[in-house]
Amino acid sequence: MSNRFAGKVAVVTGAAQGIGREVALRLTAEGAAVALVDRSHLVEEVRDETGGFAIKADLETFEGATMAIGAAMTHFGRIDILINNVGGTIWAKPYAEYDEAQIEAEIRRSLFPTLWCCRAVLPAMVKQGSGVIVNVSSVATRGVHRVPYAAAKGGVNAITACLAMEYADDNIRVCGVAPGGTEAPPRRIPRGETAPGERDKLWYQQVVDQTIQSSLMKRYGTAAEQASAILFLASDDASYITGVTLPVAGGDLG
Repeated sequence: MSNRFAGKVAVVTGAAQGIGREVALRLTAEGAAVALVDRSHLVEEVRDETGGFAIKADLETFEGATMAIGAAMTHFGRIDILINNVGGTIWAKPYAEYDEAQIEAEIRRSLFPTLWCCRAVLPAMVKQGSGVIVNVSSVATRGVHRVPYAAAKGGVNAITACLAMEYADDNIRVCGVAPGGTEAPPRRIPRGETAPGERDKLWYQQVVDQTIQSSLMKRYGTAAEQASAILFLASDDASYITGVTLPVAGGDLG
């Protein structure tokens, strides 16, 4: 394992499970000091695994994001890397089946944490004259049964491009990754509030089928494959890359 993040401070949001946990483990192994942010108590287990600094916060709110970034700044004194990983489909179903509250909940879950955390961290990065932000989007901006989620992740792509243009002169790079279907252990805290019914299972299977069919490699990726792309963009190996979102989806461009 390389030491390419030695001396760097990284904030990883959504660090309790899945891709976020894998990113936190890999950053730690490669020398970074890591602030682990999640609203789940499971983030404390990742703290125990990594020796990182755990922060419980609800990043769907501006107050939660500013508190989390402020706590990381107070603890470490600087933030070199921000990985915006919070998000994920809550429901998977035809758009006409969503109600108003569900549409708004999907947008809050998968757009606002990135929007708020970028706003919270940028003043510190501008002041120190450097920084890297990697936003986790999705190739599901082109897919079935996830229109509100797709809209949110399309917004993440726009945030990435616009912030890269605004802050290049401040020596801040802003990049994105767009994961495809990704294998992960079963979530210990489910995204939805109720157990899926038979129709829900059918609709979700249609998402899985479309995702695999859209991939040239005809498979799901792994959390490790997603983390490798995120860490590359966060590292100095990507020092001449900014403003782009990299699909990591077996050839599916979204």
